[in-house]
Amino acid sequence: MRQVWFTTRVVALAVVTLVGVGACTPDQQADPGGRGGGLAQAGSAEKATGAGGSSGSDQRTRPEPKPTPTKAKPKPTPTKAKPKPKPTQPAGCPLGEHQREVETYLTRLGGFGRVTVDGRQSAADCAAIKKFQQRYDVRPAAGRAGPTTYDVAKRLATTDTKRCKAGSGTTFCIDLTRQTTWAVRGGKVVWGPTVTRTGMPGYATPAGTFTINYRNVKEWSDPYEVWLPYWQHFTQGMGYHQTTTYLHDKSIGSHGCVNLLPADARRAWELGKVGSRVVLFGRRPGT
Repeated sequence: MRQVWFTTRVVALAVVTLVGVGACTPDQQADPGGRGGGLAQAGSAEKATGAGGSSGSDQRTRPEPKPTPTKAKPKPTPTKAKPKPKPTQPAGCPLGEHQREVETYLTRLGGFGRVTVDGRQSAADCAAIKKFQQRYDVRPAAGRAGPTTYDVAKRLATTDTKRCKAGSGTTFCIDLTRQTTWAVRGGKVVWGPTVTRTGMPGYATPAGTFTINYRNVKEWSDPYEVWLPYWQHFTQGMGYHQTTTYLHDKSIGSHGCVNLLPADARRAWELGKVGSRVVLFGRRPGT
C-alpha cells in the first residue's frame, strides 16, 4: 500500500512538471523582426502557422486580402470655350471699290487665272488680281481692285489692236489715247498690248507713222542727264525706252518718248530693229 501511494505521487509530479513546461515556458524563436535574437512578440506564432481560428477546422486559413488602394479620381479639367470663327476673307485681299469692273476686264483679257464676275472677293479673284498687278507693276500688288488697277485693266481690255495699220514686217503700235502699245508681225500680235506713258503736257508725243533709225542698249540723254535703257529712236529725239520712274504716276510723263516697264522694254528691243515701223494714233488725255 505504501508502495502504491509512492508510485501515484511520482506519476502526479511528472504530470505537473510536463504541463508546466508547455504552458509557461516562453517559446524561444528567431527574432521575426530581424533585430538579432530575443523573444517572439505575442501573436507571432499565430501569424506564422495560421493558428487562432476555430480549433476543430481542418481548412487552411486564407490570408485576408490586402485592401486595394483607391486612386483619387482626377478632377475634370475645365474646358475653355472655343472662340467662334470670324468671317474669313482671303488674307491680304481686301475688297476694292472697282471689284466687279476689274473682274470683268480680267475675264476679257484672260491669262490671269479663274475670275468670277460677281463683285465679291474670293481667293481665286485675289490671286488673279495680284498676278495682274505684278505683271503691270501696279503698287501695292495686294489683290485690291483700286483705282489704278481699274484704270490699267480698262485701258488694256478696251484696246483695239486692229486700229493699227501694220506693215509686212514688225510694226510697233502706240494708242496714245489709252496709253497702250503692242507689236504686230505678219498680221499677228506678237507682243502686248501693254501699258506705256508718253509725253506730258507741253511735250506731247505726236501721232504719225515713223521708222526706227537708231538703237542703243543703253543710251545717255544729254539734256536730261539720265540713262535710257533699250533705246530705240524713231523721230525728233523720241523713242522707246525703259522708264526709271513709276509708270502709273500720271502727274508726270516723258518729254515725248514712249516709256516702258523693264520687261516690256527688253521685249521690244528683242523684236525691233533699224527699219521697224512705228505707228502712233490718238492723243494722250490732258496734252
